[in-house]
Amino acid sequence: QVQLVESGGGLVQAGGSLKLSCAASGRTFSTYGMGWFRQAPGKEREFVAAINWSGSRTYYTDSVKGRFTISISRDNAKNTVHLQMNSLKPEDTAGYYCGADRSPGLGYSSPQRYDYWGQGTQVTVSS
Repeated sequence: QVQLVESGGGLVQAGGSLKLSCAASGRTFSTYGMGWFRQAPGKEREFVAAINWSGSRTYYTDSVKGRFTISISRDNAKNTVHLQMNSLKPEDTAGYYCGADRSPGLGYSSPQRYDYWGQGTQVTVSS
């Protein structure tokens, strides 16, 4: 079992920055893929970024390329996935969710592939 806890959301003005973190604990494996998704009210959950467990491969949806950066840090038994968000826009407003995929592959952008989810953290960007 894997537990995911997101943090770092908040209210920021357009053009500002936020850094989200997803602390992963429990039974984690070196082959897991990790992803960030977001969901606005009345909309489906959409892919934002993904990374393999070694951090050697990263993927982004087109609308965040050049503005967001996904990374992984390790401190003893705690593994944390970060999402640095710069040049934020009002359309980035959503609940942001971290997911873990036990068998990562080409479907990294599909939320159905992910086996574990955190509770989410709200990001609100004012214009």
